Amino acid sequence: MKLQGTVALVTGANRGIGAALVRALVDAGAARVYAAMRTPLARPAADVVVPIALDVTDADQVAWAAQACGDVEVLINNAGVLAAQPLVAATDADAAEREMRVNYFGTLRMVRAFAPVLARNGGGAIVNMLSILARTGAPQLGSYAASKAAALSLTQGVRAELAAQGTLVVGVLPALVDTDMARRALAPKLPPAAVAASVVEALRTGTEDIYPGDAATIARDLARDPRAVEQRFAAQFARAAAR
Repeated sequence: MKLQGTVALVTGANRGIGAALVRALVDAGAARVYAAMRTPLARPAADVVVPIALDVTDADQVAWAAQACGDVEVLINNAGVLAAQPLVAATDADAAEREMRVNYFGTLRMVRAFAPVLARNGGGAIVNMLSILARTGAPQLGSYAASKAAALSLTQGVRAELAAQGTLVVGVLPALVDTDMARRALAPKLPPAAVAASVVEALRTGTEDIYPGDAATIARDLARDPRAVEQRFAAQFARAAAR
């Protein structure tokens, strides 16, 4: 699709990948970018950026956004939370529910609200920010991985449902990205701008699933031997736990 002159909405736009996506869309020639976040920034990044208050777990706020932003052609579901908890030995009993509420149900709520908007505007696109962990578990991030796996299944189902209205549905599955979420990780991280650039390219080319950075290698390994990848991630968790 052509991004010049388009109207987009990005959730979780205050920092990290979300802020990079806003900048990338502006650079690509978007006519308007709604930068959605729970506490809007006082100074937008550019004249075409419109900060809006939006908590994706709040049904009333999502319904308001769909009505107020009726010109949206590209919806990017980037808002997410990471509690960094294992599944069995979690120290925060509510972490898994919190991650599902934002990462899965928040995304679903946004898709349901904006699908009719996109249909009226010619089909457009939905981009769901996922993770390579949607395809292989990481024990130290067990509930986060589960929430992203649910969001991947959601992405695939929505893609089929909205095909008839001409909506492109893109799943983005990066590995480690240099954001606040991954600040404790010591492994090499992909710059948020690189993820944003891959999203822009996917929209332009109509690519449905993208694996920015090292995630592409992991995806190839998953195609060859998914069990070996699972064991590798489990071994990494065991080494970390032993330190």
